[in-house]
Amino acid sequence: MSGLLLASSLLTNQHSEPAAPPAAQEQPERPLPDDTPLPEIPGTGVLREGDSGHGVYELQVRLLQIPGLYDGGAIDGRFGTEVRQAVARFQDRFGIRGDETGVYGDNTRYALMLRTK
Repeated sequence: MSGLLLASSLLTNQHSEPAAPPAAQEQPERPLPDDTPLPEIPGTGVLREGDSGHGVYELQVRLLQIPGLYDGGAIDGRFGTEVRQAVARFQDRFGIRGDETGVYGDNTRYALMLRTK
């Protein structure tokens, strides 16, 4: 019988406070302001001799996909003389303008990405 009384008192207690919503629902997500910089995507930005990292690694992989640019070149993530020369050959062969010779800038990146996977 005590279980019945407990249930009855829970149903008739109208002065109890409602359960608090989960924290995620209390503060809805707000869009970022227009001036918030986006995180850099690996492989973007200007790359030049002396740079290293994932972006250079991706560049090397792409250069190898075009015969005669970087044949037998290392895939080590380091932008050395061989990579600079391969980028310069690519720029010359495909008429890429707007980036320094041997520098992997926006124009060179776009042209290489169109031609590789």
